[in-house]
Amino acid sequence: MPIVYIPPLLRELAHGQDTLTVPGKTVGQVVEALEQSYPGIKARLCDGDSLRPGLALVVDTEVSRQGLRHPLTDRSEVHFLPQVSGG
Repeated sequence: MPIVYIPPLLRELAHGQDTLTVPGKTVGQVVEALEQSYPGIKARLCDGDSLRPGLALVVDTEVSRQGLRHPLTDRSEVHFLPQVSGG
């Protein structure tokens, strides 16, 4: 099952855990599984059917442009990170 790294600002919803093993073949399925176990986490990650603005999705060391549709394997690592911008 994919491993999800929980960002510090969401760890209170995940009972303090920094990583979780979650079933899912896409990021969207993983988010739904997280929501089942940790209600409220989806609202913090998603805006409707997409990731919230200001969040970057990294899957297996690559920044994803596919969002919730990004396919996963049983060995995938998923990170939700605040986007960094600069001038």
